[in-house]
Amino acid sequence: MDDESNGERLSSCSNGHLCQCGGVRESHASVTLNDYFSSAIVSHWESAKHSTEAPTDAFGEVEFAGVSKRHSYFLRLSWDTTPATAYTIMTTQWGMPKPNLVLSVAGGVGRSKVKTWVREVLRQGLVRAAQSTGAWILSGGLREGVGRFLGEAVRDHATAASSDSLTKVVTVGIAPWGLVDHREQLVNTEGSFPAEYYVPNRSQDSCYLDNNYQAFLLVDDGSVGRRGGEAGFRARLENYISHQRTGKWDSGTMDIPVLCTLVSGEPYMLERLDLSLKKCIPWLVLAGSGGLADLLSDVLENVSAASILPAAGAEGEGEVATKTDLRERVAERVMKHFPSEPDMDKLVDKVLSIYQSKELISIYHGEQEGPDDFDTVLLKALVRASKLRSVDSSPSTEELKLALTWNRVDIARTELFTGDIQWKDLEGYMTDALVNDKPQFVRLFTENGLNILDYLTLGRLEELYRSISDSCLTYTLLQRRLSERQSAATISTDVLNDAASQAKALTLYEVSQLLEDLLGDICEPFYRDSLGLGGITSKRKSIKVKSLSLSLSFSLILYLSVSLSLSLSLSCQMTESVLSALSACKLLRELCKLESETETKLSMKELAHRFENLAHDMFSKCYQSSESRSFVLLKKKSAMWGGTTCLKMAMEADARHFFSHDGVQTLLSQIWWGEMDRSTEVWKLIVTLFLPPLCYTNLISFRFSKEVEEADEGNPEEAPQGKDMDWLYAETVFSFSDMKRHPVRPPPSKRPFVLSRWRQFWYAPVTAFLGNVLMYFLFLLLFAYVLLVDFKPPPPKGPAPLELLLYFWVFTIVCEEIRGTFFVGSMTVRQRIRQYAQDVWHKCDLIAISLFLIGLCCRMFRDTFWFGRAALCLDYMVFTLRLIHIFAIHKQLGPKIIIVGKMMKDVFFFLFFLAVWMMAYGVANQGLIYSFDPSADRILRRVFYRPYLHIFGQIPVEEMDSGFEWSVTCTTNATEIDEGMEPCRDTHHNWLVVILLVVYLLVTNILLINLLIAMFSYTFTKVQERSDKYWKFQRFNVIAEYHSRPCLAPPFIIFSHFHLFIKRKIRKVPSEKIHQFAVELQEKATSRLMTWESIQKENFLSAEGKKQRGSEAERLKRMSAKPIQGYNDWQTQGANTGLKYT
Repeated sequence: MDDESNGERLSSCSNGHLCQCGGVRESHASVTLNDYFSSAIVSHWESAKHSTEAPTDAFGEVEFAGVSKRHSYFLRLSWDTTPATAYTIMTTQWGMPKPNLVLSVAGGVGRSKVKTWVREVLRQGLVRAAQSTGAWILSGGLREGVGRFLGEAVRDHATAASSDSLTKVVTVGIAPWGLVDHREQLVNTEGSFPAEYYVPNRSQDSCYLDNNYQAFLLVDDGSVGRRGGEAGFRARLENYISHQRTGKWDSGTMDIPVLCTLVSGEPYMLERLDLSLKKCIPWLVLAGSGGLADLLSDVLENVSAASILPAAGAEGEGEVATKTDLRERVAERVMKHFPSEPDMDKLVDKVLSIYQSKELISIYHGEQEGPDDFDTVLLKALVRASKLRSVDSSPSTEELKLALTWNRVDIARTELFTGDIQWKDLEGYMTDALVNDKPQFVRLFTENGLNILDYLTLGRLEELYRSISDSCLTYTLLQRRLSERQSAATISTDVLNDAASQAKALTLYEVSQLLEDLLGDICEPFYRDSLGLGGITSKRKSIKVKSLSLSLSFSLILYLSVSLSLSLSLSCQMTESVLSALSACKLLRELCKLESETETKLSMKELAHRFENLAHDMFSKCYQSSESRSFVLLKKKSAMWGGTTCLKMAMEADARHFFSHDGVQTLLSQIWWGEMDRSTEVWKLIVTLFLPPLCYTNLISFRFSKEVEEADEGNPEEAPQGKDMDWLYAETVFSFSDMKRHPVRPPPSKRPFVLSRWRQFWYAPVTAFLGNVLMYFLFLLLFAYVLLVDFKPPPPKGPAPLELLLYFWVFTIVCEEIRGTFFVGSMTVRQRIRQYAQDVWHKCDLIAISLFLIGLCCRMFRDTFWFGRAALCLDYMVFTLRLIHIFAIHKQLGPKIIIVGKMMKDVFFFLFFLAVWMMAYGVANQGLIYSFDPSADRILRRVFYRPYLHIFGQIPVEEMDSGFEWSVTCTTNATEIDEGMEPCRDTHHNWLVVILLVVYLLVTNILLINLLIAMFSYTFTKVQERSDKYWKFQRFNVIAEYHSRPCLAPPFIIFSHFHLFIKRKIRKVPSEKIHQFAVELQEKATSRLMTWESIQKENFLSAEGKKQRGSEAERLKRMSAKPIQGYNDWQTQGANTGLKYT
């Protein structure tokens, strides 16, 4: 310690049994006594000269016995330990999050009493500000003075805060090792994990460690019972932290701000305060807290105001007079606050030295300002200090850095982005907000002039991908792709030995590989083809991302980084917002399948559901605005998303809620009926299928003719849809000359009525569906007739003509399967096979065709004839079950089919329990009834088959119960039993057989059957509520399937195949039906559609904002009305009782 009083006291103590360090002389080593104290005359003890260092013997974790189960970290370290070592241990070894702010509280130690308003400032001001900014609080860490109240305040705030805020505030105690009570309990040369530390339950202050702190740095300077031994190390640590960058991997826009707070305080703290001020560390002094804080606030406020200016012409003398007067005024106030200090001149010199850095000191009058203004005081103090440290920066820039670091968007919005300041360079702040997951600042920057087109370059794009947290699933997947690329390129991984190096090696190539795995076949590969990134290098970092993939790239960063709040916030601000939201839903659900942590998986599922609802709501707004434009929006191919459409993306994302929208279902119904009117009855279609010329009559009505008639009658709004889409290519005409420059496009050539009406009927998917259904029934009838009546022996006697027709029919079905799998669309062969294998009904088709081929081959040979017949019989079952998929389009049958499919899962669980119980009963029953029976056939029947029949009431009592006569010839001879004779029953355990039968029937017929019924009831109730959504979602698959099929059904479909081959391959005529599901617009039309979608999106967001503000205002109104109503009731009650309240 540096004060002379303590030095004299310790000097006198050194003559007795205490050393000047404060410890007992006998506790020192003899060599130390001989070398330093016996051979030399020591007038003042110094740690650097009169102590030796040794490896630390106290480190690890400490458990406060009887107080808290939470462990805290602790470390005993030397006073001259480098602060970098301690900071690395805290952030790396102990896993403490890097701070956005460091609040170091000094003073208020010992037995000095802390005032009530100071406690409120610590609790409501400082701790709350630290919690909102993610700060570290440095204090003494002992159960005394200010440190004790700080720990209790942090504990209370952590208890009351949400789970997301529990880890934001970190309290670190920095105390002298020699001052800690019961420190010997922490000593262990191998480390303590944990150390049992007992803290007595007492209300008065003590020097025990406080259990409310997360970490302790116990500074050992060789002294015992002294205060201030940690001051030098603490000042160096604060200075070191103030030069570290904020954010993940030091990616923030500024250094970590450090603010020291002085509460009360003793004169010896002036040395540390002066040292910090010389390092440009700002201080906040709590005026009125007592001690040194009152002295400094008095000097800084009153002395500076009374300074005497030098007279003109006498600058030198005036300057000397001013300094002398200033010293006298400071000495007067020092004498006022510390009248008993012996070395007054030294104290005055320290105060004058501190006075020179008065710009770094802020005064806080807690009794006048209140704890609610404390965060504003912190911000102003740090802004003032940042301005002094960085001369080129403006106060507003520094204030924005602090607000961004603390994630205080309310301060930035109310103080900085008010329209008075023109912000230009926001790119660095935007990167900080994206990397550190601050969605409100991202929205604020985009609302105040940040152009994402100028912001997003390939370099920034890679930087954002590289900033993904290493604990995230996406980081693991990207690193896996990176390892594959390095292995293929034979790149040595020795240089990539840490996480930072691995992250820097990531390129957009790995991102494209991951996106291809997640999005599957619905999009073309990203980055590599459109941007030429197959061999991306660092030379492309300055190239801007093309507008083709601009918003896509930006959104994918958010989705892949699983920045939940950030991705949801920005998805509303991108172009093609409906498709972007559906794509986010798809990505999140694919990532959810790969995620192993339950909490993260639930968060992904919830966010995917929110994205789906967002897409549904935004499309609803578009549909309310214009039905025809919303249909084009669903079918438009997106160049941004690799040529996919909203319908295709929603299908891959399993967006059932989106498909349940009336607009989507209306479009599907329109595609399903084609040009025919949707009110057409089914029997009319069936009659027309058998008599095609009826399509030229009025039996079937068509939409085009009705719309033309209504338009002719004077309803222009009911014009055909083709005219309603002219807005996509419209030009604004202002004069006659404009009409010359923009001539009207010639109308498309019209087909003859006979040909156009024929196409309108046969090209509708509903016509193909009904034709396939009718012909499929005929196919099943033919198949059944061949199996039951006309199944001839192998050649040369068979097969019969009808069986040959069946073979040809199946051949046409196989041809259609091959055409639909490999010749529809523009996907690769691998993508087609993968898409085919993902569909359950395609697997059913594959099984049916395979069984038919096996049966066909086997029935041609005499040895395998009956095996082939059995295969064909099983195949008939599979073909018949295929009808379930056909009738999924029906509005009443479709939901019931979905419920049956869900119940099949319940049946499998029931069969598992039933099989276990059947096997247990069957083996025991067989062993009790028959002592010896080696026949495998009888064992299988009696162990499995007979117990299964028991469930349905078929119980052979005469065979199982020896009390009944069994008229079967049996034997007990083992030889005859081996030859196949029926063994006789064993009657010794007949009573046990009967008991087992009763128990078996009780469990199966009552317990398990009722369990199955309960499972069916639960599944039915659960699915019935959403069966309509399931059916509407499944309806899309059926419509898409029959939309791509030819109009003729098997076996006549072979003529359609020949026609399509000539038309597509020889004549090169493109398909027209494909535009009903996917439309590729021109650039002008795409721009107009995107502009219209953006307007609807803005209207939707505006309506949602008004709704949210209205609900908040209504809630506040109700809350404010309650006390008013209570006061009125109180007054009414007083009036009724004759009392008067004032």
